[in-house]
Amino acid sequence: MSRTVLFVLAGALTACAGSPPPVESAPPPAPPPTQAPPPAAPPAQPEVAAPPQADPAEEKKKAELAKLAEDMKAMESKADQEAARFDDALKAEVKALLAANHPSTGAALRAALKGKHRAPGNAERDAARHPVETLEFFGLKQTSTVIELGAGEGWYTELLAPVLAKKGKLIVTAYDPNGPADSRNTLYGKRVRRMLDKSPDLFGKVEVTVIDRENPKLGIEGKVDLVIAIREAHGWHRSGKFDTYVAEAFKALKPGGVFGIVQHRAKPDANPDESAKQGYLPEAWVIQKVESAGFKLGGKSEVNANPKDTKDYPEGVWTLPPNFRLGDKDRARYAAIGESDRMTLKFVKPAR
Repeated sequence: MSRTVLFVLAGALTACAGSPPPVESAPPPAPPPTQAPPPAAPPAQPEVAAPPQADPAEEKKKAELAKLAEDMKAMESKADQEAARFDDALKAEVKALLAANHPSTGAALRAALKGKHRAPGNAERDAARHPVETLEFFGLKQTSTVIELGAGEGWYTELLAPVLAKKGKLIVTAYDPNGPADSRNTLYGKRVRRMLDKSPDLFGKVEVTVIDRENPKLGIEGKVDLVIAIREAHGWHRSGKFDTYVAEAFKALKPGGVFGIVQHRAKPDANPDESAKQGYLPEAWVIQKVESAGFKLGGKSEVNANPKDTKDYPEGVWTLPPNFRLGDKDRARYAAIGESDRMTLKFVKPAR
């Protein structure tokens, strides 16, 4: 072997012996385990506004207006039927009734009671209301000038009108029939107007005095023989106008004129502020209030008394007939009681 080759091999062996073996590099550390991303938040829901709370006062007003509209429709329908009832035969009977001469006021009233002009069902109330005895007690004459405070549905109007048609005069009070559409008083005013319009022959001479509920004025002074208020006084007290109506009656009457009151009678110890809500007033309280306005009590009558009336019903006096406000509930019981116990009072305006 040549010297050169040996030298090369020796160098190579020396190089190999002096060099450390190659170190394998450590594997890179494993990446930390991947954390699962947190669950995504649900998308925000749009905020829903809570439904507005109903205003109890507003709901009550809506209910009252709905009931008023219903009652107005019923009143107009009833008035249409009643007007249609006045055919030629009934008109002829009305004219005969007006033309008849009667020897006394009682006879004139009894003739009116028999008339077919009376609204259906009204005659059924005669036995409980004693109109002839009541009006004679008040001193009605065929020549009287009379104010009827609150004509209502015309129960007394249809009796007074023919009696006074020839020689007397009848004035009825009513609310404005052209008043606000949302006022129940407007309904009452329209009802009186429709009642009078159904027979121009019978009611054509009747005068109407429109009353402002808040400021009731008759506008008449010293010209009237008789003012009557039939089952009206509790309403006056409830509206705070009792003294006003009594003062207006006093002003309208001639000296010696009569103020006649028929009113549902409360128990003697009743609080008038409370009993009026039920339709009743204590008799002694009524007498004291009316006399304090200048009248003198001229007499009492028990013609309209009813001892069966216990005066403690769920819907006040309107529980009894003819209203029957509870409908068919205990109807037979209330029918057996009959109409309310009523005071019948005659007050006189002193002569000058």
